Amino acid sequence: MELMKFQYILLPFTLLILSLLYTPAFSNIVLSKVNRHMDLTSHIVRVTTTLQVENTGSEVVSDVLLAFPDQQARHLAYLVVVLSDDNRKATNLHIQPSLPEGMPAGLSFYSVSLLKGLSKSESIMLGMLVAFTRVLKPFPEQITMAGAQLVVFQDSANYLSPYPVKYQSLIVKLPNDKIESYTKLDNAKANGSEIIYGPYEYLPSLAYSPIAIHYESNHPFAVAPEVVREIEISHWGSIQITEHYTLLHAGAQTKGEFSRLDFQMRPNARGASAFTHLMAKLPPQAHSIYYRDAIGNISTSHVRGDSKKTELIIEPRYPMFGGWKTAFTIGYVLPLKDFLFQAEEKRFLNISFGSPMIDLVIDNLIVKVVLPEGSSDIYFSTPFPVKQSSENKISHLDITGRPVVVLQRTNSVPEHNQYFQVHYKFNMFSMLREPLMLISGFFLFFVACIVYMHADISISRSSTSYLAKQQWDHVQTVVQQVQNIIHLCLATDNKLEASLRDLSRTGDVHACKIARKAGDGLLKELSKELKPLMAFLQSSPSASPILTKVEELVAKEKELQDRLMAKHSTVVDCYEKKMSGKDIDKKVSQHQQKITALRQDVDDLLEIIDEI
Repeated sequence: MELMKFQYILLPFTLLILSLLYTPAFSNIVLSKVNRHMDLTSHIVRVTTTLQVENTGSEVVSDVLLAFPDQQARHLAYLVVVLSDDNRKATNLHIQPSLPEGMPAGLSFYSVSLLKGLSKSESIMLGMLVAFTRVLKPFPEQITMAGAQLVVFQDSANYLSPYPVKYQSLIVKLPNDKIESYTKLDNAKANGSEIIYGPYEYLPSLAYSPIAIHYESNHPFAVAPEVVREIEISHWGSIQITEHYTLLHAGAQTKGEFSRLDFQMRPNARGASAFTHLMAKLPPQAHSIYYRDAIGNISTSHVRGDSKKTELIIEPRYPMFGGWKTAFTIGYVLPLKDFLFQAEEKRFLNISFGSPMIDLVIDNLIVKVVLPEGSSDIYFSTPFPVKQSSENKISHLDITGRPVVVLQRTNSVPEHNQYFQVHYKFNMFSMLREPLMLISGFFLFFVACIVYMHADISISRSSTSYLAKQQWDHVQTVVQQVQNIIHLCLATDNKLEASLRDLSRTGDVHACKIARKAGDGLLKELSKELKPLMAFLQSSPSASPILTKVEELVAKEKELQDRLMAKHSTVVDCYEKKMSGKDIDKKVSQHQQKITALRQDVDDLLEIIDEI
């Protein structure tokens, strides 16, 4: 069954061969020697190639073409070509996409510009590094937690080139010697964790010999769908770097249930393809390092470093199996003096572009450089093409906001972690803007406090509003005195009620009469105190909103006193006549019902007056 699937996978490549084998040579260039080394030890496929280019024609050649099948070109992440020989240092050459005429469909071409033209019979040595992503296909696509991850890689045993090749060889480096199968061609052999194809001689242009390698690779397929890297410059001496990651294990999908107990007991056998940590190589000057996610800080991280580097080892909250996702943020601070420089009137930032994570593929990398407020004449320089846009960020004490240079790169790999530069102009006097704003703010605040403390902002005593307020305050004071008298009257009423209860318990009529006499005297005194207060309220225009309720309160309390005195006299008279308790209750029942209703009315009126 697996062989049938491989045949279907290789079918497109076979069709490609039939269309390419008889294509004529593109020029008089010949590749005298081609040595390729494919590194398949991680999920990023890196191919290192050395090309000896020879001009067998009569015309000077200034460009060399590189060819890739469209299936590979779609996953091409990094391409660099250097010129190297015994007399000069390796020099990067300019590369750009090309559309040469007369070439078959299904191929993508890149043109490499030589530093000087290649004359007849001359030869040069070129070194090429290519990095591909997502070209390793899990096979099978789903595995259990305890299963090993198997992948399939497809390419050509021959170097695909528009030029004839005199001699070529290929070495494929695998992570281990666990090879399920590989395409067996002439001069092909497996030696431990390596598979060697060739050497092959005198190959025509665009020769293509498809191969497929099926092997075990438990290397974590760490892929970040998006990384936002923010670099904020402060001319007060620091650079704050914040990196937001969304992380995905893009290897074989995990099927079945996850058991943390099984994983912890046998981590090597249970989850060999899962990864539990990532490593970031930070600059040696990095400090104030943190690592957190949406929940908060994550304590499972370690920092170690020396004079050359700082390594941050982070562990997600759970092991990452195939298809699992997580998100987190790391941040750190760098000293400004090591990364910001000045040339004439301009300043430029020289800092790394890509993510510091090892072997991390980033589908969409966004780098934001936040410049100080007031920066102008901004431009940037990167060693590879990027998309550029601009934003504006409002931060603490900003007026117009800080300019932000936004650079975007898709399909980013660790090879893109190269230095780039952002140039801008900045006036040093702009640094004084924020301190002056703080000083001015505090100065105005204290001046306002001094003015407030020394200024008379009270209302004039002769104004109408002031007099009205004074009169209302006096009315409130008088009403409060009236309420106090009413409360004393209610307390006296309660004492009379208590004397009746004592009479029913002891039968002491004399003591009850004494309590009645004392209550009568106290109520008369309170009535005398109440008269001038009511006279004032009735004569004051300011008391009109509350006068009606106060008069009703006094009337209800007077009626309550009368009913209570009548009840008291009736009960004492009954006891002197030695009547039974039932007869006494019958005589006072009407008085008691009225007393209860009046007492409730008095309480309600007191609450209403308090609200007014």
